Amino acid sequence: MSLVQSVDWLTIAPPTLTAVVGVGILVADLFVPPARKALLGWTAIGGLAAALALLVPLRAGDRSTFCLVPDTGLRACSYSADDFTVVIQLLVLAGALVTALLSVADTRDDRLPAGEYWFLLLASAAGAALLPASRDLATLVVALEVASLPAFALVGMRRGDRMSSEASLKFFLSSVTATAVTLLGVSFVYAATGTLHLTEIAARLGAVPGQLHTLAQAGVILTLVGFAFKTAVVPFHFWVPDTYVGAPLPVAAYLSVVGKAVGFTGLILVTVVAFPSYADVWGPALAVLAALTMTVGNVAALRQASTRAWSAVRLLAWSSVAQAGYLLVPIAAAAYSTDDQIGATVAYALMYAAVNLGAFAVVVLVARSRPKARISDFRGLYAERPGAALALGFFLLNLAGLPPGIIGLFAKVTVFSAAVDAGLGWLAVIMAVNVVIALYYYLRWTALVFRAPRGAVTRLGAPTPVTLAIALTAAAGVVLSGYPQLALRYAANSLF
Repeated sequence: MSLVQSVDWLTIAPPTLTAVVGVGILVADLFVPPARKALLGWTAIGGLAAALALLVPLRAGDRSTFCLVPDTGLRACSYSADDFTVVIQLLVLAGALVTALLSVADTRDDRLPAGEYWFLLLASAAGAALLPASRDLATLVVALEVASLPAFALVGMRRGDRMSSEASLKFFLSSVTATAVTLLGVSFVYAATGTLHLTEIAARLGAVPGQLHTLAQAGVILTLVGFAFKTAVVPFHFWVPDTYVGAPLPVAAYLSVVGKAVGFTGLILVTVVAFPSYADVWGPALAVLAALTMTVGNVAALRQASTRAWSAVRLLAWSSVAQAGYLLVPIAAAAYSTDDQIGATVAYALMYAAVNLGAFAVVVLVARSRPKARISDFRGLYAERPGAALALGFFLLNLAGLPPGIIGLFAKVTVFSAAVDAGLGWLAVIMAVNVVIALYYYLRWTALVFRAPRGAVTRLGAPTPVTLAIALTAAAGVVLSGYPQLALRYAANSLF
């Protein structure tokens, strides 16, 4: 085996630049006076925008680096910037950019320590951007942990807040457990196949000797369980509501989109790329988990009392669990069909990222004057802040899959079609029932926004970065709703 490797710096530029800017901010924080700390936030935003710009030349074609030529003669690469990588990196870095915009006001008001916060956010984003390009299990696990470890600290960053500390501890313990299970599964797979490269694993798993078959099967199952924790799939979802409520609101928004994208990207890579020969194992398991996840998430969201403290965040948390169930459907369908099904997950993830970040952005805006973030606090929002109210209504209708949120409807139809085409009619029926259940709590919240306020109308103050975040996510939703083929075509071309 040749151990000589070349490095394509343009290929690895997006996550590398994100990490370098994060380290630079951490060092600069030692020298920047308190009055100039706001510059750190804008530096982080500029770094993320530059990393997004570096994705443009990568659309020209597939690029791989850190490649070896094993004894089989097949070229095995650890990092690949194909179309799938680029679209997920776009989602991750754009999600981190919106999160950074939502965080500027909190770091400026000293609610969050500026230097540490921006470093941790960019470090996590760098790991999240590295993960979709990972093509061996070692790089995959390292990227997963680089994305996860800073998130523990981000969740517990509200100083002196007991709820934040408890949320961070619960998130840490669940993630450590998931990592341990994943590493055990990876070690079993390596013992059975003798390789860590995903394409090599796929080639060798089908020819595993009989005495190693049980070991390989156990490795596949344990690896899937580990990623199920990361994606908040039922019954591994218990950490989600308390973590979202205890975390700073921008961090909760980040976890709901970027954290979920990281988990599902890893799940796609290990199932479709590395374990296709064990589709009879992971296919039925993921189908059942998809049905359980969407049902539990929607029923729990349905039960949220509008007057309970943090009920808006809890509803979005349970909604994210339900959305995870929808995202699982095309991955499960890939085990039953020779047609490419993963594009449906990518299309749905793009829609969900834009509108869910937008919904959290409006919650961040309202929580500045009503810090308990109850659903009832949104009553009369249209009279106080018409633009934010219209945006929130649009985001919620997208999540529900109703017009004028056309992209939400198209994404759900795409996922539904993936289940039907794969012969999973029963799963399509369960999904349809869950979509109807979800209509109630999305429409209830939307109607409340446009009702007359109980008291005097007060104009809500909106920091410019928060307003910009709402505008960007709303613009993304409108463009995708006006031209949904853009997301669907881009997703279809993202397959590897």
